[in-house]
Amino acid sequence: MEEVLKFAEENKDQNLQELLTFLSIPSVSTQPEHKSDVKKAAQWLAANMEEAGLENIKIIENGGHPLVYSDWLHAGDNAPTVLIYGHYDVQPAEPFELWNSPPFEPQLRDDFIYARGVSDDKGQLFIHVKAVEAYLKTSGKLPVNVKFIVEGEEEIGGESLEKFIPQNKELLAADVTLISDTAMLSREQPAIVYSLRGNVYTFLDITGPERDLHSGSYGGAINNPLNALGHIIAALKDEDGHILIPGFYDKVRPLSEEERAKLKEVPFDEAVWLKESGAPQSWGEADFSIKERLGVRPTLDVHGIIGGYTGPGRKTILPSSVHAKISMRLVPDQDPEEIAKLYEEYVKEITPPSVNVKVTICSTSVPTISEMHSPAMSAASNAYESVFGCKPVYLREGGSIPVVGEFQDVLGLESVMTGFGLPNDRIHSPNERFYLPNFYKGVETIIHFLNQYADLYAGDDK
Repeated sequence: MEEVLKFAEENKDQNLQELLTFLSIPSVSTQPEHKSDVKKAAQWLAANMEEAGLENIKIIENGGHPLVYSDWLHAGDNAPTVLIYGHYDVQPAEPFELWNSPPFEPQLRDDFIYARGVSDDKGQLFIHVKAVEAYLKTSGKLPVNVKFIVEGEEEIGGESLEKFIPQNKELLAADVTLISDTAMLSREQPAIVYSLRGNVYTFLDITGPERDLHSGSYGGAINNPLNALGHIIAALKDEDGHILIPGFYDKVRPLSEEERAKLKEVPFDEAVWLKESGAPQSWGEADFSIKERLGVRPTLDVHGIIGGYTGPGRKTILPSSVHAKISMRLVPDQDPEEIAKLYEEYVKEITPPSVNVKVTICSTSVPTISEMHSPAMSAASNAYESVFGCKPVYLREGGSIPVVGEFQDVLGLESVMTGFGLPNDRIHSPNERFYLPNFYKGVETIIHFLNQYADLYAGDDK
C-alpha cells in the first residue's frame, strides 16, 4: 500500500496532464457534429487504460456511441471482482458566451479545473483508472479482480449499454459495481449514495376540435384543450404535493429506524439550501422533512406545457391540441411499469369526455437501494475515512442513474457510489468545475477501497 500510494503522489502532475487532454476532447454525445469526437474520446480512454496496465481492452460498437471495456483478472478465484462503471460523454456546452473560459480548453483556477465534463463524469471516471494504474505499475497486481465498462451515451439515455448488459452477463459478472458519478456534501465531508430514485417520464396529448377555433364564436360551448389540461394537471396532486393517483403510495418502502438515524447525521442548513435554490420558501408534504422530500419520497412534476398561441400580440383561439411533459420520481419498492399503468388509468379517468387524451410512456427506470453493511460498503466507508479523516454520511439521492437499476435487475449487483464531486460543481451548466484536491484524494481513496474490499470480502461469512 505504501508503495502504491507513493506512486500516486509522485505521478500527480502526469495524471493531471492526462486528464486535461481527456477533457479537451468535445465528446458531446447528443450532437451529430461531435460523433467523431465521441469516438476519439473512446479511443483515447482505451489507449490510456492499456498504458495503465489493464488488459482485454475492447472498443465495442453496439449501434450507437462506443462502449469501452477492459479488465485485470489475476487476483485469484477467491478474490472479489469489482465492475467499475463510468461515462466519457458530456453534455452540450452551450451557451458558450456564459463560460469564463472555453469549455474544451481546460483551465486551472483557485484549485478548480474548469471544463465541460470534468465532474460529470470524466474526472471522476479517470480517478479509477489512475488508482488501478498505481497498483499495476508498482506491485504489478491488484488485490481484487477489476472490470471496467464505460459508455458514451449516458447523457442521451444509454441505449447501447442497456442492450449490451443482458447480452453479456458473463463478461460483466462481478461481486459489486463501483461508480463515481455523485457528489460529496462538502470539501471535507464525503458521502456514500446507497439509494437512487427511479423515474417514469410521460408525454400527454390532449386534443379537442379538429382545428383551432375562434374563442368568441365557440368559447363556452367547446372545451378548450388547454383549459382541460390545466384541470387534469391540477387533479394529479394536492397543494401540498401529495400525489392523488389511487394506489400510487401502496408500495413505498418506509424508512427503517437505522436509515432515519443515518439521515439525521446528514448536515443540512435550510437557509443556505434555500438561498442556493433561489426560491422564496420551501414547499412540499408537511409530514416529511425537506431531507426526506428530497430523496425518500416519490414526486410528480410537470416539465413543460406546449400549445396555444404564445407569440406577440393577441390571438384568441381555442387550440386544437396541447401537450404536457410529466414525470414521476419513484422510491423503493415502487415498480415503474405498475406506476405507469396507474398513472395512465387515472389520467384517462379524470379527462372529461369533451376532449381526447393520449398517454405516452417515454421512459422508465427502477429505483435502487443497496445494503449499507456489505463488505464493499464498509470498505468504501473505511477508505473515505483513511483519506478525508472522517466517516462518510449515507444519502438517498433524489436523482436517477438508470444503469444502477440495470446492474441490479439484470446482473444482480448492488452498487457502491463513491462520489468526489461537490454540490456546486455546476454540472450541465456553464463553468462546470471539479475540485482538484478531490481528484488526487479520489485516487487515494479508491486505492484504499480496493485493498479494504479484498480484506473484508475474505473475512466475510459468504
